[in-house]
Amino acid sequence: MQDSPSCPLVVGIDVGGTKTHLRAFAGERAVADHVRPSSGWRPHDPVAAAGWLAALVAEALPAGARPSAVAVGGHACETPRQCAQIRTALQLHFDAPAKVLGDAELLVPAAGLDRGVGLVAGTGSVAVGRLDDGSPVQVGGWGALLGDEGGSAGLVREAARAVWAAHDRGEDPDALAKGLIAAFGVAEVPALGAALESATDVSAEWGRHAPVLFAAAEAGSSLARRVIAEGGRALASLVGRLAARGVAVDDVVVAGSTVLAQPALYDAFVSSLAAGVPGARPRPLTVAPVEGAVAMARSLV
Repeated sequence: MQDSPSCPLVVGIDVGGTKTHLRAFAGERAVADHVRPSSGWRPHDPVAAAGWLAALVAEALPAGARPSAVAVGGHACETPRQCAQIRTALQLHFDAPAKVLGDAELLVPAAGLDRGVGLVAGTGSVAVGRLDDGSPVQVGGWGALLGDEGGSAGLVREAARAVWAAHDRGEDPDALAKGLIAAFGVAEVPALGAALESATDVSAEWGRHAPVLFAAAEAGSSLARRVIAEGGRALASLVGRLAARGVAVDDVVVAGSTVLAQPALYDAFVSSLAAGVPGARPRPLTVAPVEGAVAMARSLV
């Protein structure tokens, strides 16, 4: 497949924590729409990350197709230096301009905006924005062990803490405690600690149990409702931190498999945002985040 200068082949890639989505276009013609697991993605090794991306492009595009531009939003690309190193390594694979950013940076362009905040609450949670001079600012995204409040793994961690505290107060197990006991396959509340600590992939293994929290809230668990409310406040506080650092937060583009799939969490976030950052407007993302990568790739040609 040969691409003429008037019909450049642009590739956008969204590397999420669980799955990766690639879309490619030659002009307005769709060339590829490819989804695969993100296993093997190693963003802290730029050479390995670039090789992984190059292999993905080769796997997804028709034989012989050569990208005119590639833009990537990568999970756990946490600093401009790290992203620049991956971009440099990636350009050794393609004789074409490339751009690499954190995956949350895809949300604002995916929503068709030039500026604003991208907030993701899926397995983890993070918010990103830019200062007036274009410098990127990221808050949150510290992983399930230390942070990611409002993401599924962080919610499960806080749910376990709430259950332990209730146990210490001598309270009988409620719907949340019983749900976690069943989900982790243990006999009683004290055994939850060992079950959580035995996880080999903390974010994924904790996060998959988040539906237990929301089911318990619907069943009347005050503990579960409190954890969800605190998760919403934590997500809103990410936007507040960006505002305090000088980022324009008028538009907050929201994405993520947890916050958009769970109305209780989204409503808690929206109400906390209105109270803490009254000028901010939440905008649930209605298209795939990879559209932001495609838009950035188009801007390179």
